[in-house]
Amino acid sequence: MIDIKHHGAVTGVTGSCHELTVKGSDPSGSDPTSTKPSGILIDCGLFQGEEAGNGATALDLSIDFPISHIRALVVTHVHIDHVGRIPYLLAAGFEGPIICSEPSAIMLPEILEDALKIGFTRDRTLIERVLGLIRSRLVPVPYGQWHSVFGGNGEEASLSVRLQRAGHILGSAYVECEAQCDGESERIVFSGDLGAPHAPLLPEPQPPERADRVVIESTYGDKDHESREDRRYRLKAVLEHALEDGGTVLVPAFSIGRTQELLYEIESLIGEFGTGSDPITEFTWNKLEIVVDSPLAATFTRIYRDLKPFWDAEATELVRQGRHPLSFEQLTVINSHEDHLNAVNYLANSHRPCVVLAGSGMCAGGRVVNYLKAMLADERNDVLFVGYQAKGTPGRDILNYGPRGGWVELDGERYDIRARIHQVGGYSAHAGQSDLVRFVSGIEPAPSEIRIVHGDADAKEALKRQFHSIGLTGIMIPGLA
Repeated sequence: MIDIKHHGAVTGVTGSCHELTVKGSDPSGSDPTSTKPSGILIDCGLFQGEEAGNGATALDLSIDFPISHIRALVVTHVHIDHVGRIPYLLAAGFEGPIICSEPSAIMLPEILEDALKIGFTRDRTLIERVLGLIRSRLVPVPYGQWHSVFGGNGEEASLSVRLQRAGHILGSAYVECEAQCDGESERIVFSGDLGAPHAPLLPEPQPPERADRVVIESTYGDKDHESREDRRYRLKAVLEHALEDGGTVLVPAFSIGRTQELLYEIESLIGEFGTGSDPITEFTWNKLEIVVDSPLAATFTRIYRDLKPFWDAEATELVRQGRHPLSFEQLTVINSHEDHLNAVNYLANSHRPCVVLAGSGMCAGGRVVNYLKAMLADERNDVLFVGYQAKGTPGRDILNYGPRGGWVELDGERYDIRARIHQVGGYSAHAGQSDLVRFVSGIEPAPSEIRIVHGDADAKEALKRQFHSIGLTGIMIPGLA
């Protein structure tokens, strides 16, 4: 028997954690051990926003499902809503390997170190002990290469996994699982988070060669993103507003993925409009300062630079031409907390055009909150959202109420919103509806079962209708009646 269970990303878009179990049978009934299941987890992430519950504490992050039969954890990518509960999984007694792509193996300890400091402990000795344990469990697997998880030693059941590029963030993968049980085999694909096509830096995902069952994300299952040309034009327009009146463009950015893609696009705009025949335009663009105010984002930007072999052909060609899309003259990185506070005060009172990328991406904490408090009431400023904003987060409230001149609550206080609010969906690291449909419809023959997870209810239902419209069947939405 081959079974799939879901321990997260069922009622919303966070807390991704899925289980694949394989249980062989013993026809003679003489070997009860052969009926015991063996399985793997695909991701083990944090819940965020309303999905975290009211008054969530560390105890709420405990692993509340059996794990004695779990032989391995497979990580699709290192965003916190996919890996944030790994320390709790280890505390619950998980002793298996952590399988991931080669770039993810480099980045996972970095993201978990930050998560441990914020939500677990400030004890440096304990943090190093946990990180050392995680590093010892990591099994980096190259893209496109099958890796045996269990089976082959007289076991009735076996399972192998293969990682394929997902185009979401550096190192992201979707997971192909080849399960064998009682003489039958089945190919099951877990999408993880799929990236949008034509995203800077990363090649777009290609559909798997075959799949009997698919577990597919649906973050943007109800909408398509702007084209790259359109989103680049809108980004240019937002930046020009800052150039015109000396305001700050504040981008609540996730440390991994969005930050690096935006730097790439901003560098290309400066390269195009900062050199040319118009001296006024050239001077204006060349005085626009770009600030990354996030030690974690700075760390991952450095890692992105170090992992150029995993970039796409376009980005590689820029480097060959001598361009530096993630390290250019007008880019400043802020590390210390003191420098951060000075930057907030300076930009709130100056008329120097600036773009600030600061975490966290949903405005639920981090340095972006201080910028928001200081700048939301000034109409010279802009807030640019480029990623999904979960229900119950300040980011969702700013997006909903900002255009109406509303307010948002930050750290228990209300702040009026007078800054202009923008959302450029094309810079989301997630695939749009058409991209998701293209991914699944590209599988020949069509899967017999499609499970839609990792999305709000409306997005899941919209994607289900779209699948039905092209003749796909066997579509399930776990957790919905």
